[in-house]
Amino acid sequence: MDQQTFWLALALVLVIEGLFPFVSPTGWRKMFAQLLQLNDGQIRFFGLCSIVAGLGMIWLLA
Repeated sequence: MDQQTFWLALALVLVIEGLFPFVSPTGWRKMFAQLLQLNDGQIRFFGLCSIVAGLGMIWLLA
């Protein structure tokens, strides 16, 4: 992977992350408030699931 691919991937992450708060700021705020209520174990589990899903997608696409 060259540097341009890395920066393009990072830019895509930023675009995707910005879509929900742009389209529905009220919904994003409510979701964020619910996330703050989760305990550390639940947040870690969600993070682990995201990592596994991302690695699975990379494995399938590479």
